[in-house]
Amino acid sequence: MNRFWENNFVQLAGYISVVIVCVILFLAVFELVTKYRNWEEIKKGNMAVAMATGGKIFGIANVFRHSILHNDSLLAMVGWGVCGFFLLLIGYFIFEFLTPHFKIDEEIEKDNRAVGFISMVISIGLSYVIGAALL
Repeated sequence: MNRFWENNFVQLAGYISVVIVCVILFLAVFELVTKYRNWEEIKKGNMAVAMATGGKIFGIANVFRHSILHNDSLLAMVGWGVCGFFLLLIGYFIFEFLTPHFKIDEEIEKDNRAVGFISMVISIGLSYVIGAALL
């Protein structure tokens, strides 16, 4: 049975399955902390929400990429990926806090593409920093 779990295709399928589930769960958490409904806004054509959500997806995936590269076990990979996600979430709240002149969520919901773009870039940029720091 050990040979089965050591097979590269089995490991690939395991990593992909776990990461997809984690991305879905983490996007649900982001959905809870934002004032707008991501998928409803995207369905309406709101590009700012699409960019912000795309940045979150890329950021989460990039954190897991680094976690996979640095960890031998699936459990360790998930643990560090969850840790990285929470750091991304904290980064989101810091972004909101550092812009006291306007509310990030409200601007993204109004399809302010400049704010959506900055939100996307922050998620992507933070994911590289977080990923580099993962053990």
